Amino acid sequence: MYGTKGRPNDSSGTVPRVIGCTEGDPGPTLLCLGSLHGNEPAGVTALRRVFAHLEAAGPPIKGEFVGIAGNLVALARSQRYVDHDLNRCWTSDRIEHLRNRNRLRAGSAVEDAEQLEILSEVDKAMARARGDIFFLDLHTTSGNSPSFGTIADTLRNRAFALQFPVPIILGLEEHLEGTFLEYVNNRGYVTMGFEGGRHDDPNSIDRVEQCVWLALAATRILFRHDGMPQIKHAHAGLSAAGKLFPRVLEVRYRHAVAGGDGFQMEPGFVSFQTVQAGQLLARDRTGSLTAFEDGRILMPLYQSQGEDGYFLMREFSTLWLKLSAFLRLLHFDSVFRLLPGVRRSPADPNTLIIRRRTARWFALQVAHLLGYRKRRMDGETLIVTRRPE
Repeated sequence: MYGTKGRPNDSSGTVPRVIGCTEGDPGPTLLCLGSLHGNEPAGVTALRRVFAHLEAAGPPIKGEFVGIAGNLVALARSQRYVDHDLNRCWTSDRIEHLRNRNRLRAGSAVEDAEQLEILSEVDKAMARARGDIFFLDLHTTSGNSPSFGTIADTLRNRAFALQFPVPIILGLEEHLEGTFLEYVNNRGYVTMGFEGGRHDDPNSIDRVEQCVWLALAATRILFRHDGMPQIKHAHAGLSAAGKLFPRVLEVRYRHAVAGGDGFQMEPGFVSFQTVQAGQLLARDRTGSLTAFEDGRILMPLYQSQGEDGYFLMREFSTLWLKLSAFLRLLHFDSVFRLLPGVRRSPADPNTLIIRRRTARWFALQVAHLLGYRKRRMDGETLIVTRRPE
């Protein structure tokens, strides 16, 4: 079956919550979420295009492909969000709180209702699944940017993401809390975020659409020889720009923005642009903000709403990528825990507790290789967590 399922949202005009759904023989499930931020319409538009092509061509489908629209109220207003960022509220405590309420109280945030509806559709798709489940979160950026993918650093996510000919970024989740992909990753599914380019660039819609076609091929819901030329064209389109940049990078720093900071990005920066240590990047009420080391800038903030001023990243070599995979397959983390100052959390087998005064300087680097990228400080103790493989 092709086409749209689910009811339209009254606040969003003609955009339904479920943009489309295809079902075929038993197989994997691919769930694509578009426009989780309302000023990023490319995700919804691209998904509509893909479903229209599938309905016209009618290729054989193995599994299920579901397209879900994100923040419909904000999308209707062309705003990132109305009351709060819908991509920063996917914590287990908040979701449990929302689920336990029989109905929303008067005066609740717009994003609470949006989140509950998204959760409902995601839960239903997961309950129907007859194979592996893959998630794709579709976004665009406020500044100029090439296309790129972001993943939580698990081997399954890597295997999926490296089938897309775009730069892949590790470690973004290390600096963000409450994202949709973090919530899904913590449930053990394969995920990737995709950034198609600048919000208002028509080419961004094309790139997001290309990403969806390649996801359908990567999951084998569609096969390349099934008469869908869009898959071949998608690979060629994303490869042209992707080969200009490093294959894999890791985020090293995030500059957080809060209300009243007076944050102002210096003009002219684009994602993946190289910067040098000490280079002026932005200003706020404290003064000048400069790069702390050589690297590349990611997602400079050129819009009024947002909590991320910019990120800094550097290349993660393919040699380290292979070494990382090798160490994980050998379960080297069981040896790493024997180092002085390193122990496993008694509450969570995927969390390590590192005493900074005892552990050597390379402890965090080794933890990164083993997938421990989510971190927080507790006095002199560093607590690092990895996603379940």
